[in-house]
Amino acid sequence: MTKSKKVLQLQLRYNVNESDLAEQLVIGLKDEGYEVTTLFLRGKPDQGMPVSKAQQSCYFDCKPADLKGFRRWLVILKLYRFCRAHGFAAVIAHRFKPISMMMWIALLLRKPVFIGIEHGIGDYDRVFRRLEAGLLISRRWRIVGVSTAVTRYLQTRVSAFNQTNTLAINNAIDIERASSVMLPAEQARKALGLEEGKRVIGCIGRLVPVKGHAGLITAFAQIAERYPDTLLAIIGEGRSRAELEALVGNHGLQDRVVLLGARDDALQYVKAFDIFAMPSLSEGLPLALLEALAGARAVIGSDIPSLTPILQGCGGAAFKLGDTDELANELATLLDLSDQQLADKGQSGFEYLTNNHAIKDFRAAYQRLLAEMLASDSECS
Repeated sequence: MTKSKKVLQLQLRYNVNESDLAEQLVIGLKDEGYEVTTLFLRGKPDQGMPVSKAQQSCYFDCKPADLKGFRRWLVILKLYRFCRAHGFAAVIAHRFKPISMMMWIALLLRKPVFIGIEHGIGDYDRVFRRLEAGLLISRRWRIVGVSTAVTRYLQTRVSAFNQTNTLAINNAIDIERASSVMLPAEQARKALGLEEGKRVIGCIGRLVPVKGHAGLITAFAQIAERYPDTLLAIIGEGRSRAELEALVGNHGLQDRVVLLGARDDALQYVKAFDIFAMPSLSEGLPLALLEALAGARAVIGSDIPSLTPILQGCGGAAFKLGDTDELANELATLLDLSDQQLADKGQSGFEYLTNNHAIKDFRAAYQRLLAEMLASDSECS
């Protein structure tokens, strides 16, 4: 294996699962003969937990405080020494902090090319971050937005990110794998403890304000009496649990809204839902929505930039961000459909997913990008 084939994939925190797109990148690069090292700045697996499919994995196991202030520079120094010792030809950094750290390290490393993958909107709202990018981004960098909405944000918000060095590669899903792990509807409902004979509106996401669960519960409360055989089920855990429990209690919906907590590989439960809701206030490109389409579920989401093109393309329902009345009306419209009509909507979504977010296309796009960057760098050397 030559040095020209060594790639470092840098992530902020340990989080390895089959749906993780960083792992899909590893698979795609290994297929092209690259030797991939995955490095996690924070966290490490406990006994029995999954590890990366990369040929090597490394864990700095930093604490959150280590990535702030003066301590951050000590981690940057450690990371620089790691990169120099391994002689990587390319570095792929996910999310703002790893990208920012590699921007500084790139000043000291002559050889690698760099790909920074931005997963969300808002990272460059701070003036200093935009100035940093303007100072440090060079011809050896490409910035990838995980959706057209993220890419548009980067290109319009940061002068250093332009149409030459910033592009979109849509997040994707391994549709075949997703379908294979999904439990049949009845089995999934039984596993979740959901009452039989009910229609279920479902949602998967961390219990944090940005995911919009409070608005979803409020909207459901407006129509719950009209649809007594419908449940709202939310898979996820987080700091908003107490607030959401109080909201459910205030509406008297303790028997109708189920907070299911965190579940390992929540993907397997998608078919427990008749309707999949994503009321997020902000997203990059949410994999949970793509997973719902892989399960051929009818979908509804907020009209934020990253969701709107998908909802339009797949025939899903959309509501104005923050408008719980409109969300309630759109949910009612879906609940008025027959089982067959809901199934038809789900099938249309599945076909859209296959044509626009297939994992083979995702892998191929990164394979091409990296090959082009390495070829260009070689010519300039």
